[in-house]
Amino acid sequence: MAMAMAVEGGGTLSEVYQSAKKLLLRARDGVEKLERLESSTSTGGYDSPELSFAVKKDISQIQSLCVEMDRLWRSIAAKSQRDLWKRKVEQVAEEAESLKESLDKYFLRNQRRINEARERAELLGRANGESSHILRIFDEEAQAMQSVRNSSRMLQESFATGTAILAKYAEQREHLKKAQRKALDVLNTVGLSNSVLRLIERRNRVDTWIKYVGMVSTVVILYFFWRWTR
Repeated sequence: MAMAMAVEGGGTLSEVYQSAKKLLLRARDGVEKLERLESSTSTGGYDSPELSFAVKKDISQIQSLCVEMDRLWRSIAAKSQRDLWKRKVEQVAEEAESLKESLDKYFLRNQRRINEARERAELLGRANGESSHILRIFDEEAQAMQSVRNSSRMLQESFATGTAILAKYAEQREHLKKAQRKALDVLNTVGLSNSVLRLIERRNRVDTWIKYVGMVSTVVILYFFWRWTR
């Protein structure tokens, strides 16, 4: 069935869609938690750079999955199913963009609040000379938020690069598959032995495993790079 066509390295189109929906729920919950923390800051609450970074990472991953789903629904043969999946993918992409805008606004508000607090501390310091400790606290928080934004930006750029590479690789794989099907048709026509056909299929499986290993290696490198930037 066209709806259940395989996604190389990512499951079926339906499975990728379900993964994106789960990430959307988690990202939406994270944004709501950040906003609750923000509203409680004035009465003793606190900010969470770790949570904001995790939400940013989830949104970037959703956008990466949307690129993959956008490529997949275009190859569905039935027009009705193709139109249905197009609307689903567009809805996920719109929700991810909305969450990204909410998170960006949160970062701006949080930075503005830090700047205002620093200015108040500086005014108090000029009055009584006792604000050095307060300034140090806000400087550390500002540096932590800046580090989160830098790490988020690098992670998003890495996701974008990885997505472009995967899209290009998938396109090349489609061309190779078409060429392979044509070659198999020719081989079947001339009556080539089954052993040669099995050899070709085995090579295709080896190529698939090479692709999986490459994707896992990319994820591991990104993880260690993220840990190093922390």
